[in-house]
Amino acid sequence: MAIRMPRIIKKSLTTKDVPKGHCAVYVGEEQKKRFVIPISFLNQPLFQDLLSQAEEEFGFDHPMGGLTIPCKEDVFINLTSRLRN
Repeated sequence: MAIRMPRIIKKSLTTKDVPKGHCAVYVGEEQKKRFVIPISFLNQPLFQDLLSQAEEEFGFDHPMGGLTIPCKEDVFINLTSRLRN
């Protein structure tokens, strides 16, 4: 059974495919995957919790060179799909 990625959240491969009003984040515990999310998610309380976890784990030194979220990919997708509604 395939999991359908919401249109608003998608895997991104290059910086060229980050539209205005969005940002790229890296998600995963071991293997990081890159997602493009709306900037408006950054102000949501649920997403703020993820940002706090990232701050605790990485501080300002993110190994991927961008914002890295230290959670499982399925948890991230679940959370962002709830924010979308």
